[in-house]
Amino acid sequence: MRKWLVTAGGLGYSPFASGTAGSLAGVAAYLLCYTLPEPSQSLLLIALFVVTCVVGLRLGGLAEKDFGEKDPGQFVLDEVAGYLLVVIMYRHGQLWQILLWTFLAARFFDIVKFPPARNLEKLPGGWGIMADDLAASIYAGLALHLCRMASCHVPLGHLFCS
Repeated sequence: MRKWLVTAGGLGYSPFASGTAGSLAGVAAYLLCYTLPEPSQSLLLIALFVVTCVVGLRLGGLAEKDFGEKDPGQFVLDEVAGYLLVVIMYRHGQLWQILLWTFLAARFFDIVKFPPARNLEKLPGGWGIMADDLAASIYAGLALHLCRMASCHVPLGHLFCS
């Protein structure tokens, strides 16, 4: 059961880009929440984010022992929580725009991990697994807001603005 949770139902076992595959669980969670009216949508998103973070923090150290390495690639709750944080921060435009931009930004900033996000990986257990992705997600959310502010006034700005 523990491995099923930390791999987001097995998505973390993807042989290629397990983090990207794991992020899809976050996308599915957002789509589930999207069917609800506000403020229920936001409250459920925040609740899912908090639960994912708590479970990730709690099971992170155990997952490192289970998989025999620090921040194992199969552990993708950090990507799920990261995506949920980005979509909590940024929900502008039509559904396709939200899904596209939040997914791309979440993956980009998670992969690149600008400082100091990369340094947070050094924290012990679940903290090291989760904190770097959450920091990257904050960067992603902020970057999306900056892009939206800049692009709403230029040609092709409709890709960010509706």
